[in-house]
Amino acid sequence: MRIHLSSVFVDDQDKALRFYTDVLGFVKKTEVPLGEHRWLTVVSPDDPDGTELVLEPSDHPAVRPFKTALVEDGIPVTSFAVDDVHAEFERLRGLGVRFTQEPLDMGPVTTAVLDDTCGNLVQIAHLK
Repeated sequence: MRIHLSSVFVDDQDKALRFYTDVLGFVKKTEVPLGEHRWLTVVSPDDPDGTELVLEPSDHPAVRPFKTALVEDGIPVTSFAVDDVHAEFERLRGLGVRFTQEPLDMGPVTTAVLDDTCGNLVQIAHLK
């Protein structure tokens, strides 16, 4: 068994696609029209057949309070592995990304938390 899909709820699929591809560096894998929304996934360019991240519309009534509570408590909805948190932090900050937590050394792992502009906090992390 392996993880095939994971979802992140986004307020605007077009805005999310731009952020997750143009800023974070993922690539679009799947885009299928489904009425008002799309089945929209991105993947790592380093693993195009790996786990897909679904940019899921936030329309369900339970999503808004869930996302709001996570953001208010500073809890990231997901975490992405990077080779060097400090370098990625500088690259993303240079692109205008807002961080709620600058790189933090926590023993065997270094993390930082960013705002994905679509209603979520996302952690980036690397193991030493």
